Amino acid sequence: MSSIEPPSVTACYALSVLNATADGAGESGSWALPTDRLQFGEMRAVWDAVLAAGDAGPHTGLLVGDRIRPEGLHILGHLVLTCASLADAALAAERYHPLVSQVGTVSVHRGSGVTRIRYRPNVDPAALHPQQVEAILSSMVRAARWVAGDDWAPLAVSFAHPRAGSAEPYARVLGCQVAFDAPEHAITVANEDLDRHRPLYDPALNALHRAYADRLLDQLSTTTAAATAAERVRQWLEHAALADAGPEGPAGELNLSVRSLRRALHAEGTSWRALLDSARHGRARRLLETTALPLDRIAPLLGLSGATALVRAFTRWEGMPPGAYRSRHRPASAAADRGRADGG
Repeated sequence: MSSIEPPSVTACYALSVLNATADGAGESGSWALPTDRLQFGEMRAVWDAVLAAGDAGPHTGLLVGDRIRPEGLHILGHLVLTCASLADAALAAERYHPLVSQVGTVSVHRGSGVTRIRYRPNVDPAALHPQQVEAILSSMVRAARWVAGDDWAPLAVSFAHPRAGSAEPYARVLGCQVAFDAPEHAITVANEDLDRHRPLYDPALNALHRAYADRLLDQLSTTTAAATAAERVRQWLEHAALADAGPEGPAGELNLSVRSLRRALHAEGTSWRALLDSARHGRARRLLETTALPLDRIAPLLGLSGATALVRAFTRWEGMPPGAYRSRHRPASAAADRGRADGG
């Protein structure tokens, strides 16, 4: 249960990798790509061919990711285009990245001033070309620029593998300090950049894309031979009553003991507590955005002791109290009942 068997990648991403080579001319005509998804071994063969023929040498992955277009990320690309902020886009990537690729997991870790968006392979790192990882992180930076503008750059990017080739292309493409031989693959972003609201935002279109992505995610989970333990727990928490949620629930559905589930989650770099915290965060956002419930009624729905605990937790998650978040994200038509909704 600690890894996906077999991990798959959407064919539209594979096609984008092919089309991003040879100065965008692409070499996809000789490939009989499936209409849906490629298994990991097939995607590795695509990269073998791209790297053998590529003129960019060790920087091929970096440049492939920088040339990604929304359709190359399937529905996730179109969802990112309609996100209200980089924070929304990062959380969308965390949830829906499996629709693009199950080879790795994206996770968002918010601190007091900066957020680290981590990428963790679900396969043996030795089975991945470093360029595959560089393409993923470079494509994430490119997708962020769809939201924040072409001149936006993260604070830093790190790769766990050593650098191959000169440093200049990394600085030019990513626009920031780039570290190699680091403890993890990650993008570091200033929270003020994450939280900056887009001037043009269509919440109805975003909700439409998100609903479609949720349906695809459900379909993927039922057709995948074995999802990661973390993904199965996330799916369980999505519909669980968080007030009394415990690891016994998903463990029972997976026919595992609680101890075995905890071990599987640890092997995947996460924990029950972290996943529960993430589920509370997501549900708190939705309740604040879509209802006028006061904080003392939202808190028990999340399994929190009261409004004070909710304010403390939400400020840690978002860098702002829930009242300020609700003011930013609720439609103007809800202004009349905001004052009754909460005082946070």
